Amino acid sequence: MTDKKIWFITGAGRGLGVDIARAALAAGHAVVATGRDPVKVAAAIGDHADLLSVKLDVPRPDDAQAAVEAAVAKFGRIDVLVNNAGNFYAGFFEELNPEQVRHQIETLLFGPMNVARAALPAMRRQRSGLLLTISSTAGIAGGMFCTAYAAAKFGVEGWIESLAPEVAPFGIRTMLVEPGFFRTELLTAGSTTFAEPNIDDDAERTRETVAAWSGMSGKQGGDPAKLADAIVRLAALDEPSARFAAGADAVQTFEAKANALLAQARAHRDLSSSLAHGETR
Repeated sequence: MTDKKIWFITGAGRGLGVDIARAALAAGHAVVATGRDPVKVAAAIGDHADLLSVKLDVPRPDDAQAAVEAAVAKFGRIDVLVNNAGNFYAGFFEELNPEQVRHQIETLLFGPMNVARAALPAMRRQRSGLLLTISSTAGIAGGMFCTAYAAAKFGVEGWIESLAPEVAPFGIRTMLVEPGFFRTELLTAGSTTFAEPNIDDDAERTRETVAAWSGMSGKQGGDPAKLADAIVRLAALDEPSARFAAGADAVQTFEAKANALLAQARAHRDLSSSLAHGETR
């Protein structure tokens, strides 16, 4: 094999997906860029001889299967699968309706599962591949207003961590990328849906939080182009990290969560360790 890889990227028509596609192409790779409107995907990335734009709405398993088949038909293989497509349903849990929560999990958890399920047979046949999933610091530590989003991202973390040893015997590796706040389109009206306020007790905090997050859009500290370059570099490693904390704020989230877990494990160590059968209470 040469250093040229075939990248398959979901959500490649806007935001970080565009930057990842451009970074992979600039590094000499071929890219299968997918999105709900392949014409818009191609226009966002720009003309390139090694670019194939394909329709894919990730909650639809048939779309995932067809997109993977198109990629293999064009390039013969898939070396790097980037599950990137996403959206954001924000709000207090009691104000997010069941359909919104379900749609959040369909897109962020079942969507990547659909694409992986379609692509893994090809990776097994070639006995190689990297399943690279864009998670979030919300998959490491939950937060107010993020109940649906964090539930989906925590699910992604557990799924990939459990999948990794299942596919490792076939030469398939996994990597989770947990970005902090990057200047993508996630907080724009096209990607974020705020719950409709209906609980008076939460009204003031809702107004404050919506105003703060809406005001942050376009001002986040992270540069998505730099993150895309970092992802391409990490994907080239023989042994990519299981997780990559993307951004200084992500590193702080990792460290704070690790310290919190240690403190919680130690808080009742004697009681935790006295629960085996046959031990005196």
